[in-house]
Amino acid sequence: MNHSRHDSFRPVGQILAVEVLPRLQLASRLPLRVSCIGNASSDVDASGFDHSTSIGECRSPEEAMSLAALRVSRGDIHAGSDDAVRFRPRLVVIQDRELGLVLAGEIRGGVILWQQPVNSDAEARRVVLEASRLRGMAFNMPDQGPARELRYRASLCEARLVDPVWREVAAELLALPQAA
Repeated sequence: MNHSRHDSFRPVGQILAVEVLPRLQLASRLPLRVSCIGNASSDVDASGFDHSTSIGECRSPEEAMSLAALRVSRGDIHAGSDDAVRFRPRLVVIQDRELGLVLAGEIRGGVILWQQPVNSDAEARRVVLEASRLRGMAFNMPDQGPARELRYRASLCEARLVDPVWREVAAELLALPQAA
């Protein structure tokens, strides 16, 4: 008796390699840490300084994006417990437990503009070169205001440098229509 091979059946090894192992690899890098990078200033130092503050931890990229969006929309991200320090959030960053970048976005008008991840290592190299060029220009500037803006632009470039393990997941998340 001859059995015909159906296209709907795949070898177990292929299922493991394509579906199971990538999910296990991502699961081993959880939880995800959500943080916010911005400018903190006080009455004493009006020009401020760059500061990073933790928002929380999540078990999935979707949950991390939701937490970040909620906190940004509420405007309740602060530099610490000191009310005298004002915090201007600029970037939201989601990292895995190995500090690999999962996703990052610019904060504008109370919303997060998530940055599209690079598609390849070659594109990542171009982004690194551009960010390095901007940081080099900032280093050589005597005025801290324009230098801070150049460093911020470099950080926006680097926001696309998603860890290769997360690139496909991040691209898929950004391709999904966002709920209103």
